[in-house]
Amino acid sequence: MAVPVQVAEQRSQQLASYEQAVSACTRCRLAEGRTQVVFGSGNPDAELMFVGEAPGFHEDQQGVPFVGQAGKLLEKLLAGIGLERADVYIANVIKCRPPGNRDPQPDEIEACESHLFRQIELIQPQLVATLGNFATKLLTGKPLGITRVHGQEQWTTLGGNRVQLYPLYHPAAALYTPRMLQVLEEDFARIPQLLGTDDVPKPVLQLAPAPEPTVQLGLF
Repeated sequence: MAVPVQVAEQRSQQLASYEQAVSACTRCRLAEGRTQVVFGSGNPDAELMFVGEAPGFHEDQQGVPFVGQAGKLLEKLLAGIGLERADVYIANVIKCRPPGNRDPQPDEIEACESHLFRQIELIQPQLVATLGNFATKLLTGKPLGITRVHGQEQWTTLGGNRVQLYPLYHPAAALYTPRMLQVLEEDFARIPQLLGTDDVPKPVLQLAPAPEPTVQLGLF
């Protein structure tokens, strides 16, 4: 769906402004050990958004999500459906790397998830593809693992916005498992169909001014 130029520029500016504010976030202990906040990257007007778990070592160093081997596989999968990285938006639930790539803690998730919800609110994608167990369970609000729900689209509400979710295996899990890679490729092949049959039009008329995130100092 074509987006009016003025709306596109406003959305891009608001996302950039929010990214700048989040770069100074100290809501949780992860701020102490990070190199930088890994906010997200891609097209602010993307119809397709990918959400992973958290930055790894390379992401923390470069400030961009999915830049390692998993990221290269993601780009290959996108190419298989006629898309490039610049066509989509990629983010993680957690914006700072957990020490040793450990699982994020509940209080860290609570502190950070509103950043993702605001990104979804600003970008207004038609489809949000969750990559792996962590992002899938958090955004669906259900305990079912990715093995049970991959490739099954569903509607949910995130941060007050109605969103269609599409759970996928994480590319990292498919790097060395041919059968899982085959399933991931099959699930990816359905994405163009899902984007073409969206029954909830993408709002393009107005965007509310982006509130500055609350940055709490000295909590940890």
